[in-house]
Amino acid sequence: MFTIGCHLSASDGFLAMGQTALSIGANTFQFFTRNPRGSRAKAIDEQDVASFLALAKENDFGTLLAHAPYTINPCSKDERTREFARMTLSDDLQRMEYLPGNLYNFHPGSHTGQGIEVGITQIADTLNEILRPEQRTTVLLETMAGKGSEVGSRFEELREILNRVELSDHMGVCLDTCHVSDAGYDIVGNLDGVLAEFDRIVGLDRLKAIHINDSMNPLGAHKDRHEKIGQGFLGTEAFERIINHPALRHLPFLLETPNELSGYAAEIALLKDLRSE
Repeated sequence: MFTIGCHLSASDGFLAMGQTALSIGANTFQFFTRNPRGSRAKAIDEQDVASFLALAKENDFGTLLAHAPYTINPCSKDERTREFARMTLSDDLQRMEYLPGNLYNFHPGSHTGQGIEVGITQIADTLNEILRPEQRTTVLLETMAGKGSEVGSRFEELREILNRVELSDHMGVCLDTCHVSDAGYDIVGNLDGVLAEFDRIVGLDRLKAIHINDSMNPLGAHKDRHEKIGQGFLGTEAFERIINHPALRHLPFLLETPNELSGYAAEIALLKDLRSE
């Protein structure tokens, strides 16, 4: 099954997101667990969740991807900021138990001048505090573009974090096509080589989802500016190879392109046309 979706607003609830996804040809979606630029989270409406789960089962939905707010930074030099990240991540994982078996993605963070080694240690320490053996959600580290003091733009950094997490069976990676290109991995000219490198360093078994975005910037720019599919430096042909690659085609693909719903519908239709049987 080709699992394809986009980022939807959670403000109207899960059932509404499911219905919206279906209306644009999607069979999954990504959502923020709370205000992406703030800290507030709506109370869980259990009836809304139950209605969505029934809709999802009826329509053969694929795996969902929740996204942590941008405001968290588990490797900030400020302890209060790290504590906010721990509290938010822990609360989100408890809330995700209403949607068991799905994915929760977060940006590893920025070390704010402390250095990569300190950043990696603090991220792993946070994960060791919040992960629980009984949880049914897989937590994903997102591949980053490498702007500023971001941690996670190199596969080796992701591997080192995973190595230090005690409950690493609850962990995985979300590969963002814009980010990895901006980080210097040539997925346009050498997709096989990049995936072989990922497999050697991290392991393809850790790859659980794809953020499928074109980039406004050329290879290695370290800028993180998403573009519509086929309108950036990656191009349509690269996405045809990505969504059909044997190592990737079974994964959920989530669009984070600068679009309204009609634009997402057009992109989903385009990607479906590019998908081989």
